[in-house]
Amino acid sequence: MKSIAQLIIATAIGAMAGTVSSVRAEPLVVLGGEMLDVSAQRLDVEIAKGQAILEGQVHIALGSLEAQCDRVDIKYDEAPQVRWARGSGNVRLSVKGIVATAQSLEVDVTNKRAQLLGNVRLTRGRGW
Repeated sequence: MKSIAQLIIATAIGAMAGTVSSVRAEPLVVLGGEMLDVSAQRLDVEIAKGQAILEGQVHIALGSLEAQCDRVDIKYDEAPQVRWARGSGNVRLSVKGIVATAQSLEVDVTNKRAQLLGNVRLTRGRGW
């Protein structure tokens, strides 16, 4: 929670100053021994609605998994725990030499389901 608060405060201060080129905080959480790291140029949070939007060169890293896209929409609960997320615009995922690209990625955390949508392409190093 502390990292989310730091990210929100940094974004708010930057918005008031009008000079933020990107927003960054310490790793948000440790999952399975790996740190989750998220960066973006802009973060908008609607606390009452349990929604957040990351925009502009969004980069997410968790161990050897890396994801990049133009925008991520997030829905979270009161905990706050992310329950659903959608990455859109130039989606690129890479892990252990395998790269997936698509128009969007939807992640249903509650049901442990992820789906790539629109012009999905998988590649691996020098071919399969």
